[in-house]
Amino acid sequence: MATMNFFRPFTRRSVLAAGTALVAAASTHLVFAADWPSKPVRIVVGFPGGSSPDLTARTFADPLSKLLGQPVIVENKVGAGGNIGAAEVARAKDDHTIGLMINGNMTIAKILNPAAPYDPLKDLAPLSLIGVSPLVLTAPVEQPGVPKNADAKAFFAAARAAGDKWSYGTPGIGTIGHLGTELLKVRSGIAPIHIPYSGYPQVATAMLGGQLQMALLPPALALSQAQAGKLRLIGVTSSGRSALAPGVPSLVEAGIKDFDLQIWNAFAAPRSMPEALRTKLAGMLVEIARTPEVREKLFQQGWQMVATSPEGLANRVQKDTQELSRLIKEQKISNQ
Repeated sequence: MATMNFFRPFTRRSVLAAGTALVAAASTHLVFAADWPSKPVRIVVGFPGGSSPDLTARTFADPLSKLLGQPVIVENKVGAGGNIGAAEVARAKDDHTIGLMINGNMTIAKILNPAAPYDPLKDLAPLSLIGVSPLVLTAPVEQPGVPKNADAKAFFAAARAAGDKWSYGTPGIGTIGHLGTELLKVRSGIAPIHIPYSGYPQVATAMLGGQLQMALLPPALALSQAQAGKLRLIGVTSSGRSALAPGVPSLVEAGIKDFDLQIWNAFAAPRSMPEALRTKLAGMLVEIARTPEVREKLFQQGWQMVATSPEGLANRVQKDTQELSRLIKEQKISNQ
């Protein structure tokens, strides 16, 4: 019985045909990228207007619009610690939607909540890590049980004595403010109760109103409130002092051992967006971030500019996903 040959020999004609097809496909992608955008581009932000992610997105909107030759519109899709906005980006199919994300939206969203409507590792494509920053442990200037001029060690002593009578606020479950404070509880022996809000400005307002006794806030927000005499600064979450909060000691200096925590923001696209467009966008975003004007604005907003390639952001996402997943598992943190 004759045997069937499933492997056809290569011929000069078949090789040339395959090469022609590849060149045609590549040309199509290049033309597609050249003709894009054909309508306004959206930057979706999962936090309220005036929040740190919102300010960063609006800093990029005008210069990006000039580079693209189309309007760039910032849309706030608020809720679930930024995950509602991230899900909006993940399911976008118009090739004209990107998002400004924070750590949790691009790392542990699905790990913390299996019911999350998107998987950051599968549904989001990294564009550029824009900025990094420590958080600042902040508290009301006057609060029961805390001496008015208390240093960090005295503050923690008062917090330990208060136990679960104190509360702390964050922009939502699974945000770095939440996970970082839970880690701080373990390292310092304090036990405040978590209360989630829609964004950092709302957390600061709640502290000013006496509803919260402490919170980890971005430096720009924490420093502006402290300069107005409304909040006190306890310490930064980086292992050493930060240029973003000059004069503020680190929590390590207050006796919190091995504590090093950073927040970051980044641009991401839907995974469905063609790679040619993502590459084009990423290059523009890095170009904008490295201009002196935008670099200074980012610093004023509380960010040390990084502006990585998509690969650089992908590496950071992978690293943080591993570390934060371990913290969630060890501390039994859930989305409930």
